[in-house]
Amino acid sequence: MTAGYPFSAVVGHDDLRLALLLNAVHPAIGGVLVRGEKGTAKSTVVRGLAALLPPVAVVEGCRFSCDPAAPDPACPDAPHDPAAATRPARLVELPVGATEDRLVGSLDLERALTAGVRAYQPGLLCAAHRGVLYVDEVNLLPDHLVDLLLDAAAMGRAHVEREGVSVSHAASFLLVGTMNPEEGELRPQLLDRFGLTVEVAAAREVDTRAEVIRRRLAFEADPAAFAARWSTSDTELARRIVAARTALPAVRLPDAELRRIAALCASFDVDGMRADLVLARAAVAHAAWRGAGAVEERDVEVAARLALPHRRRRDPFDEPGIDEETLQQALRDAAESAEPPERGPDDPDGGAPAPEESTVDGNGAPRDQPATPPAAAPDPAFRARLLEVAGLGEGAPGRRSRARSAAGRTLRASPTHGRGVHLVGTLTAAAPHQVARGRTGAGVLLRAGDLRHAVREGREANLVLFAVDGSGSMAARKRMSAVTGAVISLLLDAYQRRDKVGLVTFRGTGADLVLPPTSSVEAAVARLRGLGTGGRTPLAEGLLRARRTLAVERLRDPQRRPLLVLVTDGRATVPIAADPVEDALRAAGLLAADGVASVVVDCERGPVRLGLPARLAGALGGACVRLDELSADRVTGVVRAARRAA
Repeated sequence: MTAGYPFSAVVGHDDLRLALLLNAVHPAIGGVLVRGEKGTAKSTVVRGLAALLPPVAVVEGCRFSCDPAAPDPACPDAPHDPAAATRPARLVELPVGATEDRLVGSLDLERALTAGVRAYQPGLLCAAHRGVLYVDEVNLLPDHLVDLLLDAAAMGRAHVEREGVSVSHAASFLLVGTMNPEEGELRPQLLDRFGLTVEVAAAREVDTRAEVIRRRLAFEADPAAFAARWSTSDTELARRIVAARTALPAVRLPDAELRRIAALCASFDVDGMRADLVLARAAVAHAAWRGAGAVEERDVEVAARLALPHRRRRDPFDEPGIDEETLQQALRDAAESAEPPERGPDDPDGGAPAPEESTVDGNGAPRDQPATPPAAAPDPAFRARLLEVAGLGEGAPGRRSRARSAAGRTLRASPTHGRGVHLVGTLTAAAPHQVARGRTGAGVLLRAGDLRHAVREGREANLVLFAVDGSGSMAARKRMSAVTGAVISLLLDAYQRRDKVGLVTFRGTGADLVLPPTSSVEAAVARLRGLGTGGRTPLAEGLLRARRTLAVERLRDPQRRPLLVLVTDGRATVPIAADPVEDALRAAGLLAADGVASVVVDCERGPVRLGLPARLAGALGGACVRLDELSADRVTGVVRAARRAA
């Protein structure tokens, strides 16, 4: 077997290595999320950690890796044989394309159909128990799988209720997820479930980069010899992990440091109490790692640097992270709370001072430095109405348009198409033929023609391409603020529905693809807020640019259906062939012929309206929605008012 890259041989990434080691000492911290650009050795470091973990003693023959010293009484394989065995800690990888069955397990179809036994086939959560579960590109994993994964990591158990199977088994593992923020962010609710987070980036120093190249080439030339060179360092790290695990229960968390942790989390206005608990566990683990008997201020500082950055992201479009100056100021403020207040004889509340306003807000920005609004601040975001693609798609799981899916509700059984086996349908098709086939004992005799597939319907994610008119006719301050606020609201909706987004803008004499289709909705918001306005209206060129963009994306991802959102007042002024408006209508007809679903957001205002957006919508074969009709709450209010009037 080829030797893996040694953990100790990784150059740099000190915070990442420390975060992984602290979780190896105290898995209850909740795992590590590694954020960084591509090619920064994220996966290499994670895989190197597994070799450092101590061997695991297991009950021989137990599929769920029960500890012989304390077997799980609720283990599906109980009662256990007293025989024990030892195996290395596992590194289990969860691929992006994994299904729910593969993650949590499912009914063992082979035994169910041949022996008539309802048995459980364990999944990856079972395989990862007492080891490492590694999820590369965790931000691309479907949300429902991330929820299942984080629930199991938090509870230490996996619960399976599906296909007539009800199973609960231990699932305690060190969870490590890696992601490239350029490909999209995790939702804040999911970010909060990871204990620690680390940002990694390639070194810019020439000496460091040269050493990375030197070591990698040496490893590729002779992996065994390279691993042998670093074996002493890795062995020492493995010894320290075992020692720290042993010492962990005896490490004290003084009340002063506990108060420091609470004050620090309060100063950043984090939601809930998870941050406080993670910070406390990480500080205790760090104290055990350095061989101390009690937590000190330096342990809290290290833990805060790893546990708080991703928890300041309150809004989906906030950037994660905390700058060093803000963290140090918060630590200085928290030091004042570390000492318990003195109790006065006449003070039943212990003389506690009145709470002071935090020096930093929920985004980690100093409160005494009011934000300066942009020159043309967008209107506040609102809850956008659902814009969806008609028909039934087969794209990636999401929350926008109807689609055939592997995880939606089951509609029926089909002998020709569907996803997965429809067990009841298969058995129903086979049942009438059992006597003719000579069945005499347990089990069901099946033929190929009995197989039925489950036809399920759920929701898919789409590619939402925004084509935004930035011309002079749109540039009035109040109108552009309303347009920007509306598009940001639609982007927020796309974020929540897990869509890919792209942004085309047109003004002056041409159109630009400002943001190629991406899963990073945050990038689209940043580009939109920096959008320039003014000049003429090359509407036809904007539509043709959108068409070319969608044609390229159709080749890359043919299953993902597009939705074009055209934001304009329709007043085209730049011709391609003859009349600017007729050119725009012809371009719209080409998009309609391509089968692109479209919505035109009508930005016309004032007493004189030409109705051009409605004509464009007709040529596109899509809907025309006024700017003030994009709010779901407004549409709901209008419908209710109409019902009351009726």
